[in-house]
Amino acid sequence: MTITTPISTPTPSRDIPKLGNLPVISITPFLSKEDSHGRLSTAAKIHAACLEYGFFYLDICSYVDPSEPEELTRLAREFFALPEEQKGQISLKHQDHARGYAKMRENVTNGKADNHEGIDFYRPVENPDKTKPLWGENQWPTIPGFREKYEIWIEKMKNLGMLVMEAMALGLGMSSDEWEDLKGKVDDSFWVMRVIGYPPLPNDYDGFSCGAHKDYGCLTFLYTDPTPGALQVFLQEKGLLVETSDEGPVPEEGVEEGSWINADPVPGCIVCNIGEMWEIWTNGLYKSTLHRVVHRGTNYRIPFFFEPNFDALVKPLPAALRIIDGHPECKRKHLTGEKTYEPVVYGEFLMNKVGNNFDTDGGKYN
Repeated sequence: MTITTPISTPTPSRDIPKLGNLPVISITPFLSKEDSHGRLSTAAKIHAACLEYGFFYLDICSYVDPSEPEELTRLAREFFALPEEQKGQISLKHQDHARGYAKMRENVTNGKADNHEGIDFYRPVENPDKTKPLWGENQWPTIPGFREKYEIWIEKMKNLGMLVMEAMALGLGMSSDEWEDLKGKVDDSFWVMRVIGYPPLPNDYDGFSCGAHKDYGCLTFLYTDPTPGALQVFLQEKGLLVETSDEGPVPEEGVEEGSWINADPVPGCIVCNIGEMWEIWTNGLYKSTLHRVVHRGTNYRIPFFFEPNFDALVKPLPAALRIIDGHPECKRKHLTGEKTYEPVVYGEFLMNKVGNNFDTDGGKYN
């Protein structure tokens, strides 16, 4: 890959009406080195989606058989149907309070308990020690086939993460050397996978299935069963005010203009969104977007978080700074919001975040 200028640099504008639905982008061209035109097209579409939305549908029909994630959902349903005592045998408390089963309303967002249960898995570590934050061992259900099939999915999502990262590098106009440097920060991804069960949200519940939040890592790949009207994405727009009393954090720096749109499942697609590490890498050119989950029916979701390496130093990329510097000063302020993005070591950033997610021992890692 030898690209020295970005494919396209459209300026995001709050004055332009947003789409009612997120864009659908196929990963197929990146499964082959031969389709150079298709790769450029996909990279440009991802770049544009990250500039405007921070979310998009990724068509992976040519990458995975649809029956694979359907089988994962079946296994999840089987686990969550077990008695609480059995599920509790792999409780978070038996390991590092990050890996394992979180019972209903144990996960917390914006100080409110989320109406879901889940199993959390992280990248295995050398010399595990459950007394250290994030350094325990994964706990797997004993359901036949569960671990084997989910581990296959993990490997496919790790490979997909590298493909999307390459497409994003191409879209930003990185040189080959710049891409190799970025690749070296995600080639041992400290990935996270959650298997989540959502019961119907009670009408009088003071909270959400999962409250409004931004993802704090790199890329999120979400597979969900076909239930519509659950995942909602906040898109900022002038002239559309949203209620803020129960939304958790007020969207971006106190701005209250925008709308929540449904990101309903699309056959053959996963939902992809960028996390806060991409905000830092692009110095605010890309923005991590608020989203929430509001379930009125039973649903199962499998988010995979493709993250930087644990020890990766994340700081603004030269390619992103070139794009920003190529605009007049007034446009630069619009692109970045005049925010300064300081470098972070991903593992340190992660540990500060994870401690706030579970209502266990008052937040063990605060």
